[in-house]
Amino acid sequence: MLMLLFYLGDILCTIKCEKVREIAPLVNLKTVRHAPDYFAGYFNYRGLIVPVIDLRQFIYGHPCHKRLSTRIILANYQKKDSLSIIGFMAERVTETVMKPQDAVLTMSLNIRKAPYLGNLVIEEKEMIQYIDLQKLPPKLDCLSIPEDGDSNAAEVD
Repeated sequence: MLMLLFYLGDILCTIKCEKVREIAPLVNLKTVRHAPDYFAGYFNYRGLIVPVIDLRQFIYGHPCHKRLSTRIILANYQKKDSLSIIGFMAERVTETVMKPQDAVLTMSLNIRKAPYLGNLVIEEKEMIQYIDLQKLPPKLDCLSIPEDGDSNAAEVD
């Protein structure tokens, strides 16, 4: 399987490329007042309004550094009834690597508040944090733009 490597601070992370649509450079994002701190903003991607989540802020509580190598990983995201696009901001997006299917090692650690974490990929004695995009919490749905253009789309609980 093809995997994308990137950093969140000093932590090397990976995701499967099967959901990745494109890697975009960091662009100016439209921010929204009162949005969660992990919500970096929106941007126009080929006519679609795409919400961007700061992965480092979401997972580790510190915002991504804005470097020349900071990128937005555009991924297909399954909402309740449809497929959408969501952006994930990450630092130092480095490369893609081919790994066997069994490369993602399941740990006995069960993190209820973060089921998308816990698994690792081993690369020459280095442990890489695997992030399972399929297990991201449904609360990210609050960042989607409804089809009818409802202006309350960015409101969250």
